[in-house]
Amino acid sequence: MAGGRMPGVEARACQSGRMGQAVLWGVVAAAPLFVGAVLALLRAWPPRWLGIVLGFGAGALMASIAFELWEEGLDVAGPLPLVAGVALGALAYFIAARILDARAAKSKGSAGGGQLAVGALLDGIPEQLVLGIGLASGEPVSIALVVAILVSNLPESIGSAADLIDGGMAKKRVLLLWGGVAVVCALATVAGFAVASLTGDAFRAGASGFAAGALLVMLVDSMVPEAQSKAKEATGLATVLGFALAAGLALAS
Repeated sequence: MAGGRMPGVEARACQSGRMGQAVLWGVVAAAPLFVGAVLALLRAWPPRWLGIVLGFGAGALMASIAFELWEEGLDVAGPLPLVAGVALGALAYFIAARILDARAAKSKGSAGGGQLAVGALLDGIPEQLVLGIGLASGEPVSIALVVAILVSNLPESIGSAADLIDGGMAKKRVLLLWGGVAVVCALATVAGFAVASLTGDAFRAGASGFAAGALLVMLVDSMVPEAQSKAKEATGLATVLGFALAAGLALAS
């Protein structure tokens, strides 16, 4: 084609650009998980402040479930794959948490921080898979959505890392743990982009439901009780503020 680019070349350039976006947004979405662990290491967080941070994060995650994961799943494929995903996600987190409880009992430690890390992993992988699939189809990523991810992921990792350090885990191991969680979640965005052509709407809905189910069990079993034990009466207010901020950002996106 004289004077212009070949259609195949343009298509490959466009696909390469979208892949670059998937890598970028995967890193941006996962980075708060590692940053939160670093913040937990930089200073000792008083229990009350840590509880408030956890409560705020719990509210933000509730908004994420209601206004992003559940709503998106219903929109793309209806209730059946969404509900199936919720059940599988809840069961996966429940089993993983019981394994952590058993290990903690043997070592006479606490599984609280580890359960939050498992929750972040079981939420982050399917959530960022869906993000990658959306990027492959040309869907834009809003700044409001990125801020909402930051608001929910950062408190979760701060709380988990602080609990793990209090439980006696070496700081280097805490950083490696959360660095690994962040890397796996970031790679999930790239994986979602790569398999987008092989998946359908039912898969997207199921993945959103899986993340929602894992988060719901984690919130009830671990994050909210942990926040309540540390922040006492301030927990409810912090949770509502986190919910309000994240819900507003989700609606803005």
